[in-house]
Amino acid sequence: MSNTKDNHFTFNISLAVLNSLGRNLYRTFVTILGEAISNSWDADANNVRITIDKEKSEMIVVDDGDGMSSSDFRNKFLRIGCSKRTNGSNSQKGRPYIGRKGIGKLALLSCANRIVIVTKKSGEVATGGVIDNSELDEAIQDDKDHESYELGRLSDEDIKLLDEMEHGTLIKFIGLKDGIINTLDNIRKSIALYFRFSLVDDSFKIYVNGNEINLGDVKDLTDKTQFIWPINNNSHDSFVQTLSIRSVRKDDLTIVKNINGFIASVEKPKDLNILGTGEKVGVDLFVNGRLRERDILKHIQSARVPESYLYGQIHYNDLDGDEIDRFTSSREGIVSDDALFLELLENIKPVIKSIIDQWDKWRIEIKQDGDDDNRRFSRKERASKKLYNETAGEYKPALSDNSEPAVRVQEWINELEEDATFNIQSYTECFVSENLVRKLIKHKSITLEGDARRKKEARDQIRACRESEEAGKTKGNLAIDIRENNDDLFYLDLEGLASVADPPRNGYQGSILNDEKTFTPIRNALMHTSRLTQDAKCRLTTVYANIKAKIKNLLSS
Repeated sequence: MSNTKDNHFTFNISLAVLNSLGRNLYRTFVTILGEAISNSWDADANNVRITIDKEKSEMIVVDDGDGMSSSDFRNKFLRIGCSKRTNGSNSQKGRPYIGRKGIGKLALLSCANRIVIVTKKSGEVATGGVIDNSELDEAIQDDKDHESYELGRLSDEDIKLLDEMEHGTLIKFIGLKDGIINTLDNIRKSIALYFRFSLVDDSFKIYVNGNEINLGDVKDLTDKTQFIWPINNNSHDSFVQTLSIRSVRKDDLTIVKNINGFIASVEKPKDLNILGTGEKVGVDLFVNGRLRERDILKHIQSARVPESYLYGQIHYNDLDGDEIDRFTSSREGIVSDDALFLELLENIKPVIKSIIDQWDKWRIEIKQDGDDDNRRFSRKERASKKLYNETAGEYKPALSDNSEPAVRVQEWINELEEDATFNIQSYTECFVSENLVRKLIKHKSITLEGDARRKKEARDQIRACRESEEAGKTKGNLAIDIRENNDDLFYLDLEGLASVADPPRNGYQGSILNDEKTFTPIRNALMHTSRLTQDAKCRLTTVYANIKAKIKNLLSS
């Protein structure tokens, strides 16, 4: 005989679980709204209409889906954890179900004080209930179980909200929270970017305050798109088609995966801040038309500059193609160690690397900053290109880009770029090295040494330069000082400076003086803004490398 009075036990769920699974689980309004839209999708709705009244702090989401009977509402909607997939993974229309865990509906509780749910199945009367968060808080405070809390009853006014519809579901949010109200201005952009159900079923439409969501809602992003890389011939996507037309460069990508989508770049990183929320649009992962992981590049980040210019959409429905639930409880991400997800990332990594390299090439071609970490050019070359492009851009005629003078000037600018890049870099090297030698001479109080001939040559050079400068000032009617420093050292060229800083000793030709003979004539042509021959560029680069090494030795000694 049993010593217990009752050996039949069941779970008794505290209402406090609603906080963990619902009200405190979802971080963003986009995710919360996504649950409402996904429910409409799963119910085979063709239209979802969102009406926002900021003055009243109210929002209504209504769809023309299958709706629910009283039994469905009680045993399916209000049953936490009830999955739609018990009878298959697709709806009657063949749509892949978005819902899986049966807890997403709890997200609705987190954005308003009261939620009114009205639903009607074809041929039946409307049903539903009211959830008052203040009453729910009291029940949670009293540690009541789920059977002790009863939803509020619908009013006649609530029921009339669906009078004109044969079937469907309506959710009314009353007393929207302040954080939600502040994001409503950007709701159209969020929906246009983050809910791409039209790729699966183009009969599914979403409206906000009577106007259908379309690509015009993200015009500020499409207009700022510079380059685009469609993935796996994704030509059927109207978003990709629009970007392909507006982008400056385009290249198709192939990935060995059953995916599609695109990756694009904008002109400036700030152009990704289009939502007005402080968040940037990134390369997002979609499954069956719904955003599932924001900015997947954070999983494969290489800290390269181009990544801050990229956004896009990777659509990979296989992540929801089996019995494995790969999505987090909050539905705001994918389980990070899922094998299929990791495999996807491995396939994307070389694609991102290829995009980064091509992005740099294209940016340089259109005279804009590229990737400083790309080894195609040195940092000095890139800095020279940037300075040249900034300067040359000031000389473009104030005419249309297609006018004959504008085209001609652009051709000249393009023609000069290679030489200018080299000359700007070389001038900087000359300026720095020669002035460092002057600083060294002054710091060590080095006086002119050597034979009388060399002293005389230096003094003659200083005198000739001073006289030439004064003659030029008189001719130009200039009464101002030109040079910041008028010391004799600043009237000496590299030969004179080398004679002071590194003079011949014991009959041995000074090391800098030995290279200076080759350096000076090419340097002088450079300083007179001449375009150098390729041979001259090679000799100047070689001899300057020698001079730089010897100046570094002088400075360190």
